Amino acid sequence: MAARLKSNVSKYLLLAAIALVVFLSLRYCSGKTKPSGHPRDYAAIAKEGIIRVATEYNSLSFYVDGDSISGFHYDLIQAFAHDKGLKALITPEMSFTTRLEGLSTGKYDLIAYGILVTSELKDSLLFTSPIVLNRQVLVQRKKTSEQDSMYIRNQLDLAGRKLYVTKGSPAIMRIRNLSNEIGDTIYVEEIDRYGSEQLIAMVAHGDIANVVCDESIALALADSLPQIDITTAISFTQFYSWAVSKQSPALLDSLNTWLDTFQKTKEYQTIYRKYYDKK
Repeated sequence: MAARLKSNVSKYLLLAAIALVVFLSLRYCSGKTKPSGHPRDYAAIAKEGIIRVATEYNSLSFYVDGDSISGFHYDLIQAFAHDKGLKALITPEMSFTTRLEGLSTGKYDLIAYGILVTSELKDSLLFTSPIVLNRQVLVQRKKTSEQDSMYIRNQLDLAGRKLYVTKGSPAIMRIRNLSNEIGDTIYVEEIDRYGSEQLIAMVAHGDIANVVCDESIALALADSLPQIDITTAISFTQFYSWAVSKQSPALLDSLNTWLDTFQKTKEYQTIYRKYYDKK
C-alpha cells in the first residue's frame, strides 16, 4: 500500500514540490543555523534573533504564490516575528509525527499549524490560546447512486470501515472514541510523509477510499476537486492551537500575550478574511 501511495501521489504534487524546494532553498539557505539539540525557551530564541517554525505545506497554511509565500499560519507567524524583532525560519513538514519529533529535539521552537487540542497531546505539549475553530470531516468520493454501498452517509456507516489519516494525527483519538460510541470497530490506516491535502487529492482520483482531516483543508480544495464529498462530520467544532515544547513556558506566554492583543486588530481580521472568508 505504501508503495502505491508513493507512486500515485507524485503526479499530483511534483510541480508544487519542485517550486517549493527551489524557492525555499534560494530564500532561506543563507539564514539557517544549527539546531540546539534540545527545546529552547524565549530567552534563547530572542538572543539568537531567530525562531524556527514547523508548519504544513497546503493551500491554506503555507504555499508558494508566484514568487512569494502565502498562508494563514505563515502570515500570522511572520506578524509575530516582526513585532518581536525576530526572523522566522519556517519549514513545511508534511508528517505530523516528524513535526512533533522536531519540536522535542530543538529543531523547531514552534509548530504553527492548527492542532486539535487533545488530552493525549497535552501530556507532551503546551498549547497556545485558540487560533481558529475547526472540526474533522470525512472526505470521500461523491456517491454514484442512491444504492452506492461504498458511500458513507453518517457516522453509523463507519462500522467496519477503514479510514485513512496522516500518521500521528489527533483525529485518531476521535476515531477511537467514535468507534466506542457506535459500538463497532473502525479501522485506521496511518499514512506517513503526506499531508491531508495530498491524501484528499488521492481520494479524488480514486487511489484511496477516504481520509479524515480538518474541514478547513477540505473546504479549500472542494471547488477544484468537485468529485469529493465532505458532508460527513467526524467531530464537533473545536478550538485549534499552535504548540510548543513543555520546556518552553516563556515562549508560550509570549505567544499568548501577543495573540490576545493581535487577534483584536484590523491586521488580524484582514489576514483571517483572506483565507477563511473568501466567499
